[in-house]
Amino acid sequence: MTRARTRAPEGPVSSAHTLHESFRFQSDFDCSADRLFGFHERPEALQLLTPPWQKVEFIQGPASLAVGTRVLMRMKVGPLWQAVEAVHVAYEPGVSFSDQMVKGPFAYWLHKHIVKPLGETRSRLIDDVTYRLPLGALGALFGGWYAERELNRLFRFRHEVTRRECT
Repeated sequence: MTRARTRAPEGPVSSAHTLHESFRFQSDFDCSADRLFGFHERPEALQLLTPPWQKVEFIQGPASLAVGTRVLMRMKVGPLWQAVEAVHVAYEPGVSFSDQMVKGPFAYWLHKHIVKPLGETRSRLIDDVTYRLPLGALGALFGGWYAERELNRLFRFRHEVTRRECT
């Protein structure tokens, strides 16, 4: 079964796979690609991109986007606090970086951040996430709709913050 939705130039694209879900959210910005990527390199960027409705305690924020950089936090998932650990697994300065959750609420999570120039003063941010919910097919069946809704909400917020910080 495959489902796909596209909202261009801004919005999500998602599709279901047998093992993983894919989610993509993209927006165009009135700033250079260098400025857009530079925002993500700021030490406080992750805190700024964390929405107020998510209860998160940062134990160790990212020192940089370099491969091997770890992020440690605690996140409230339902009534419980859960440890979350992510590591940066790819970094191409000015172009893209990727982080992978190695401990947290998802069975699998790989998040690629891609910046594309659209001219000297325009750029596009693409957030491309591949994930798997816990509990296999049951998790996808009963939690898939909720995960997609929350990812849309999260990335809409993140792109609004990015727009405010970059333009």
